[in-house]
Amino acid sequence: MPKINLLTMFRLGLFQMGLGIMSLLTLGVLNRVMIDELKVLPFIAGAAIAMSQFVSPARVWFGQMSDARPILGYHRTGYVWLGVAAFTTLSFIALQAIWQLGGSIQATGWGIQSYGWALVVAFVFALYGIALSASSTPFAALLVDVTDEDNRSQLIAVVWSMLMVGIVVGAIISSKLLAQPEICGNEILSYDPSQSAPLADIAKLRATINPVFTIMPGIVLGLSWLGTIGIEKKYSRYNSRSTLVAREEQITFVRALRVLTANRQTGIFFSFLLVLTLSLFTQDAIMEPFGGEVFGMCISETTKLNVPFGMGTLIGISITGFLILPRLGKQKTITAGCTAAAVCSVLFIMAGFSANPGLLKSSLLCFGLASGVLTAAATSLMLDLTAAEVAGTFIGAWGLSQAMARGFATVLGGAVLNLGKVLFTEPWLAYGLVFILQAVGMITAIILLRRVNIQEFQDNAKSAIAVVMESDLD
Repeated sequence: MPKINLLTMFRLGLFQMGLGIMSLLTLGVLNRVMIDELKVLPFIAGAAIAMSQFVSPARVWFGQMSDARPILGYHRTGYVWLGVAAFTTLSFIALQAIWQLGGSIQATGWGIQSYGWALVVAFVFALYGIALSASSTPFAALLVDVTDEDNRSQLIAVVWSMLMVGIVVGAIISSKLLAQPEICGNEILSYDPSQSAPLADIAKLRATINPVFTIMPGIVLGLSWLGTIGIEKKYSRYNSRSTLVAREEQITFVRALRVLTANRQTGIFFSFLLVLTLSLFTQDAIMEPFGGEVFGMCISETTKLNVPFGMGTLIGISITGFLILPRLGKQKTITAGCTAAAVCSVLFIMAGFSANPGLLKSSLLCFGLASGVLTAAATSLMLDLTAAEVAGTFIGAWGLSQAMARGFATVLGGAVLNLGKVLFTEPWLAYGLVFILQAVGMITAIILLRRVNIQEFQDNAKSAIAVVMESDLD
């Protein structure tokens, strides 16, 4: 089989670039608008968006389906295209539900109608998460299929760098589209989660933000198609690697789960990914509100906070895949990244205390570097911990761990912020409570990482596949 070249790696990265844009729209724009402009309680806003992650058990199912049941002759690509078409459409529907929620809060406060609309928003985000699972898990399995061990870390560096390019490009374009004076006011400085006064002009917000959620998802749809068409047919090594070629239908969901759970290292690595991802993303849902409330930034300004973070992550991923990982190895690299991320969490608190936007942006750049190192190293380690016959199922399990952690991180960030607002009168202290929790999680992840053993995993996976298939044939 031909090896993928650098141009093909960048083509695959276009899909991740699209995911970066969608991440910005949901966690950056929608979360900020709900909390700061529409006065939705942080916990409720976080819980609604987190529904997209709480449906992540579907990732294991979609991964197994892509192993066993090709669509249009493709194990991975068909799932990717159908999922992208669904989640780009659902992002616009979610925005319309959010406008209804904001209008209800302004008209009647937090009553039955408002809570009903909050449930509708959560339901749409759940559908969004299912569609995301249907595309992202088969795509990650495709990365395993088209690479060998000697070029996998380079592909990870390129593809996940493109994810951050998507966030940066999306932040720049979105901030330009959102830079309207009529949707930036001083009311964000005096935000109190117990108040529900109608401070925002929803009609003006809708007129400005709706076009962003038609233009950007359309771009994502095109990028995903361009990035994956023809790749699987030319480069996939699935048929040459799997011991179950022409017997894919025998990889039932139950059998795949038996292989998955037969390995002690699966549980250890699952726990590590859970804690690492939870710690990495606890601040994600509260960073834009942090910029709005503590630093007095407008929507367009807080959206641009993703630029230094994205640039830092882009640099971190690039240097890790090509320079750091080959020299330090995966586990030492992850340890260094966790330590750096914990330090950056303390810097966020210092920025809030001094109300210094420059320090905040510098801290985000440094946190992005640490995040890039962790993303490249942990993803490379994740792809090592797969078995060819059930690669989609293993990728689904790791995706489940990460998605559940991101969901809990979004809810936890909002809940701890609510608690901080009860305990402290100074907003920076309330947000600081979230950042401290994040630092503690990073140290915990280092402790769990020490128990991960790649060789033990690979040996046990081979034995488990043989035992499961032979026992079923008997």
